[in-house]
Amino acid sequence: MTPQQESVVTPERFASGMTWQQYVDQIKRNREKFAYNYEETVVSDGDVEAFRSLAAKADGPAKVLALGEDWCPDVFRGLPVMVRIAEAAGLELRIFPRDENLDIMNEFLKGGEHQSIPVFVFYSKDHGYIAHWTERPAKANAELSAATARLMLTISPPDVLRKPPAAARGAPACLTV
Repeated sequence: MTPQQESVVTPERFASGMTWQQYVDQIKRNREKFAYNYEETVVSDGDVEAFRSLAAKADGPAKVLALGEDWCPDVFRGLPVMVRIAEAAGLELRIFPRDENLDIMNEFLKGGEHQSIPVFVFYSKDHGYIAHWTERPAKANAELSAATARLMLTISPPDVLRKPPAAARGAPACLTV
């Protein structure tokens, strides 16, 4: 979303979102993972100071909107962290289920086409759009890709991928699988 674009997230719509406690109360999947990640997240004193300093600026963040679904690992890992940050900085947090709020999701598509979650959207006190963050940081994606590549080197392909050529199995060449 660009700042000049008309948003479906009006101040009234933002206020209609769920608080953290309301979201927790309606979680159907991964409740224990949300709880664990919330309990285990600690915001350092230095980070608290930095977040509060940003929030204290005239056009600094005052509100954060979160889009997510309780089945998504990136959400049950990332949302509790954002909750702790919002608590530390004094930001008003509102949470919206993505699948029930596709009009909001469509403003913040990853790469203009993917409904990736979580999405965190930051607004000023007067509800001016500041920035948004989708899914996970680029560094996390790079580390995940590297770990996946290392893992793939240790896994043997299934036997079906190691079949001898069709002719060696006695099958006609045109039936190669």
